[in-house]
Amino acid sequence: MTDDTTDDLTTPAEGADDATDQEALERAREALGTTVATEERPDEVAGAGDDAAPEAEASPAAEATPDESASAEEPAGDEDGEPLRPPSSPFDLPGAWFVIHSYSGYENKVKANLTTRISSMHMEDSIFDVVIPMEDVVEIKGGRKVTVPRKQFPGYLLVRMYLDDDSWGVVRNTPGVTGFVGSGTKPTPLSRREVERILGVRKDEEKKAPRFKPDWEVGETVRVIEGPFADFNGVIEDINLDQSKVRVLVDIFGRETPVELNFEQIQKF
Repeated sequence: MTDDTTDDLTTPAEGADDATDQEALERAREALGTTVATEERPDEVAGAGDDAAPEAEASPAAEATPDESASAEEPAGDEDGEPLRPPSSPFDLPGAWFVIHSYSGYENKVKANLTTRISSMHMEDSIFDVVIPMEDVVEIKGGRKVTVPRKQFPGYLLVRMYLDDDSWGVVRNTPGVTGFVGSGTKPTPLSRREVERILGVRKDEEKKAPRFKPDWEVGETVRVIEGPFADFNGVIEDINLDQSKVRVLVDIFGRETPVELNFEQIQKF
């Protein structure tokens, strides 16, 4: 009796447990399904965020790609991406080149005056450049070769400009300017050949060597300062610029003897 009662009591309990387990399983499934569904949204958001993150990270990279960064630092170029370079010839620059005359020795002052007038009178769109043609020459000073700048044409300046009444007046009325160089009353622009001969043509691979300008002339008396004929005086008979040598007639024992010397071995008497 006791066993039957126990079995009766156990059976409903086990059935209840089974029902309870079934209900719990159903609730767990529902809960699990709901939980999974709710977890899919963060996954989707996270997935979207992961996809968006590279785009967000790629965006600054796209804004500063090496090509664009390099192009931002490089000067403006042509359609092929090559940087624009200034014309090799000064003749190809805007405007034409004119020669103006000034008092010799006042070229720098005239250039400063004209530059000031161009700025104060707002003529930068018509008058572009003022140049004093210079060249490097080699001189002998103290027995040594020295390279010094010299004016090619003392008393003259070059002006690159568009010539009209206004620009003509600005230049012509500049203190120190005595006039334009040209035929008659009309200024004449320089030709390409003249411009390139005076100002040169830009060449990246070479630089013009300085020209030697001796301090003495043929027929001038000089003093020998070096070599076996030191302290002798003589008259220059010939000057060879290519070899940097001179032939000097030196008086030796009452006879004029031609002696070949280097430039460094003589000086003005």
